[in-house]
Amino acid sequence: MSTEITYDAAGETEVTMGASNAAEDAAQLQGHASEAPSQGDGMGCHAGAAEMEAAARMAGKSEILDQYAADYPQGPHDKPQSMCPAFGSLRVGLRMRRVATVLSGSACCVYGLTFVSHFYGARRSVGYVPFNSETLVTGKLFEDIREAVHQMADPDRYDAIVVTNLCVPTASGVPLRLLPSEIDGVRIVGIDVPGFGIPTHAEAKDVLAGAMLKYAREEIKAGPVQAPASGKSDRPTVSLLGEMFPADPMMIGAMLDPMGLAAGPVVPCREWRELYAALDCGAVAAIHPFYTAAMREFTAAGRPIVGSAPVGHDGTANWLAQIGDVFGIAADKVAQAQNQFLPAIKGALAQAPIKGTVTLSGYEGSELLVARLLIESGADVPYVGTACPKTPQSDWDRDWLQARGVTVKYRASLEDDCAAMEAIKPDLAIGTTPVVQKVKELGVPGLYFTNLISARPLMGPAGAGSLAQVVNAAIGNKERMDHMREFFEGVGAGDTAGVWEGDPKLRPDFRAMHQKKLDKQARAAKAEQMI
Repeated sequence: MSTEITYDAAGETEVTMGASNAAEDAAQLQGHASEAPSQGDGMGCHAGAAEMEAAARMAGKSEILDQYAADYPQGPHDKPQSMCPAFGSLRVGLRMRRVATVLSGSACCVYGLTFVSHFYGARRSVGYVPFNSETLVTGKLFEDIREAVHQMADPDRYDAIVVTNLCVPTASGVPLRLLPSEIDGVRIVGIDVPGFGIPTHAEAKDVLAGAMLKYAREEIKAGPVQAPASGKSDRPTVSLLGEMFPADPMMIGAMLDPMGLAAGPVVPCREWRELYAALDCGAVAAIHPFYTAAMREFTAAGRPIVGSAPVGHDGTANWLAQIGDVFGIAADKVAQAQNQFLPAIKGALAQAPIKGTVTLSGYEGSELLVARLLIESGADVPYVGTACPKTPQSDWDRDWLQARGVTVKYRASLEDDCAAMEAIKPDLAIGTTPVVQKVKELGVPGLYFTNLISARPLMGPAGAGSLAQVVNAAIGNKERMDHMREFFEGVGAGDTAGVWEGDPKLRPDFRAMHQKKLDKQARAAKAEQMI
């Protein structure tokens, strides 16, 4: 059933979420404390993923881990190589106005996450609730977290506080669900983002986005909510799912305009009240197709989901047709929008051709869209790898690519991406940092996907020619790469890696002895499997 949204006439929300029952909380917390394994029991951040997951299930986290396993399927291998997944949810929270972020995890993890977040431009503090084995086992850590959110809950400063459990508190069963859902009008949102449950940082963005949409949907069901700062649109809107270049939502809005539609908020949102406007849409465009939890909330609100994105000529034509079908718009109106923008896209592609073979990989979720744009620009793209999972919302993009002979690899590992690059020997490899490092060692030009490709417009006419300059410039650097490789040949690799005053002394006997130990361990492990 479709959710109807009522905005408060005074511009203020009338919805409050009651605090949880104190006696019930204490009883559940006591149960958590008795079950929680300590860092001294081997559940520190050095423990393996399997051990930490088993501990988390013993401590009462089976339901959330099962949900993560369904939302973010991992196969065919354990986990793609990516930065700590919690960076994704942390970044979403830090980009929202009037939202505070608190981390609960090992100090080394919190340090790394705060360092990376400020490296990427965060301009606010990250809260941290420290712990030790005693406070973890006795349940004092949860009490410290609850005290921290009570101290921080200032409605003049914050609309919401996001509390995130990292690996160790999740494995130990720290029950963020027992936190009050609201304190003095400040919403409290608790999420678990363990590295052993969330495959990539891109999907961790969905964890928080989904949790916030769920909270906002419950507020909407309870009564009138705060209107958007810009006011309610007088046209039906299309909410946009997935982070994108700032100009892209405006371009999408321009393409929707001839059909009498408007672009709604981008999820993840930048302000809490935007969540209400996002839910108050006619349809959702899953620009990034892996936001499973967010799509579940939109579906529960009765909002249809449209896959793919208006990228390139064919993609834009298909996407506008899908939007028209969902809204029941007359065929001539859809054709008007297509005829207004498709010639401009085709012209932009023709004016900015790309010549060369390109392999593409990344973990942002837009890899298939970028590959389509490169191919329509004239590039040969035989391989696309994405660390994100296969979802129905990416079906059209995958089918389009495969029809043109492209190998599409979901949940691609670093080894997958490097093997494809080495086999294809492209003119340019676009990928993650280790892929670019590897390709440059081979004397092949490389571009970092996150900073140099996804930081450009992709949608409509603006995106059609946006990649040509940087891609063609990189392909043109082949001679320079050859010169650099020749200059550094034999330096900084293998036995000569590092700084030496003289030639390194090789000890093949030590290597042979160590290899025998490894072979023995491998045989023992294989024998255990047979048993």
